[in-house]
Amino acid sequence: MRDYLALTKPRITLLILICAAVGYWFGCGVSFHLTILAHALLGTALLASGTSALNQWYEVDSDAKMRRTRQRPLPAGRIKRRNGLVFGVSLSAAGFADLWYGTNLLAASLGLFTLISYLLLYTPLKQRSPLCTTVGAIPGAMPPLIGYAAAGHGIDAGALALFLILFLWQFPHFDAIAWMYRDDYARGGIRMLPVIDSDGEATARRILVCSLLLIPISLAPLFLAMTGAFYAAAAIAAGIGLLCFGLRMGRERTHRSANALLLATVFYLPALLGVMVLDRKPAAGRVTEMAPHREQSRYEEAYFGHHIAFHRAGREPDRKRIRSQTQERRPIVYSGRTPRGG
Repeated sequence: MRDYLALTKPRITLLILICAAVGYWFGCGVSFHLTILAHALLGTALLASGTSALNQWYEVDSDAKMRRTRQRPLPAGRIKRRNGLVFGVSLSAAGFADLWYGTNLLAASLGLFTLISYLLLYTPLKQRSPLCTTVGAIPGAMPPLIGYAAAGHGIDAGALALFLILFLWQFPHFDAIAWMYRDDYARGGIRMLPVIDSDGEATARRILVCSLLLIPISLAPLFLAMTGAFYAAAAIAAGIGLLCFGLRMGRERTHRSANALLLATVFYLPALLGVMVLDRKPAAGRVTEMAPHREQSRYEEAYFGHHIAFHRAGREPDRKRIRSQTQERRPIVYSGRTPRGG
């Protein structure tokens, strides 16, 4: 059982769930539903775990060549490769079904896109081109979009802001890891940028560019009225701190500086998301979706209330007056966003 749990990469899955939960928190507006959140997290966890298992099934040969991964359950032979495939497919199918059943088709489709792009694009590209990190950063940034879509209001600029933050964060994070294990990756045939970049110049440049871009991009939630000034101050401070570690890595290009950058990225993302959640502004342009039966009950209350009053007075009700008053009392209900011009 422990080996099957290892196939799911629990620590990575936990970070994915945090990102998905943040996405739901900002996507739901004021219509928070614990049941939908639970399904969003469960479905995402199953899909992420299944993707990890299938990725290890696919890369079992290269994992067996690297010291860092040769003791994983599949290359070590503790789990048969066929069993790993069945395990990964079963988890992935269950995750897609739960997202569809418990949330909506959009969230499930985004989850399926994440799995397909990760396994069919990023994973094989790791053996062929340093572009793999850029391609892999797309499915890697999908969890907040899945959570956002699970809320039922679709995808908007707020969701894309969360996506871009996570997209850019992955470059200093994974480049630091690849620099630390570049010799091991070379043995496994992994052609990430730090592996083929002999002097580290291109790796350092990408780390610095992405760390620098992360500062203005991380302020997008402020400009979109998702958060307040407290988050903006924290984002700027955290971004400058991460940039400093990136500058050190670019200057020294050592295992120690890469490890320091890795730890900085591990601290940066949860801290940024935590402050973002705490400083969330009330949903701008979104109102609670009123259930149809509640809306109808208001009309019935107004209509029948007038009928009873006129009946007690021994008079016939004025139907035109009733119609005009019920229309005046009709609540404004939006499907999720303020209409244009509103």
